[in-house]
Amino acid sequence: MTRFMRAWAHLEEGLVAFLLALMTLVTFTYVMVNNLYTVFYDAADLMPFAATPLFAIGDFIIDLAQRMTWSIAVTKACFAWLIFIGIAYIVRIGANIGVDLLVRLLPVSLQRVVGIVTCLICIAYTSLFTVSSYTWVQALMRAGIGAEDLDQYGILQWHITAIVPIGFTLVLIRLIEVLIRMLRGQQVTMELSNESTDALKLQEEAGDEEKPT
Repeated sequence: MTRFMRAWAHLEEGLVAFLLALMTLVTFTYVMVNNLYTVFYDAADLMPFAATPLFAIGDFIIDLAQRMTWSIAVTKACFAWLIFIGIAYIVRIGANIGVDLLVRLLPVSLQRVVGIVTCLICIAYTSLFTVSSYTWVQALMRAGIGAEDLDQYGILQWHITAIVPIGFTLVLIRLIEVLIRMLRGQQVTMELSNESTDALKLQEEAGDEEKPT
């Protein structure tokens, strides 16, 4: 089980990196194609003796740019997948932002109780959205509606929105893991990233770097 969870953690990180890379590559290609054809048109004006092939290349590139309407849809889909996979990843590493100033003032035993109650509320909330999103995706599957600008490639809306119930299920699993750790006494509260604490740490690190050695 431990090996499986470790493998899944690596797969989760790999998916996040892949989606970020794909979004960047598609966006970069689209921007480049949309600006590259002007280079050949300008070159054709400056070099009349080679105007015909240069204009032909420019026409090819501008036609390619006009057919790349799918790039925006792909970027949106990748961003949606990145959000829902990223939520589970954030819960796993404890990087979700939280305000726990008052909780930290309580005794450790009460902190643990508050943490368990908070985790149970999060599990209930996530379970509700998991079931609702699953029903929503089922309706889209029955409807068979094509995805905007991607239906020409056989991609339907439910192919993209399937990440919603999948993502919430992953978050639910991570929250259950947190709850188990708290019940076993391995964790006091939900691990949260505190913006003020992080800012103070960064300020202290910057001050240490400025000190003369």
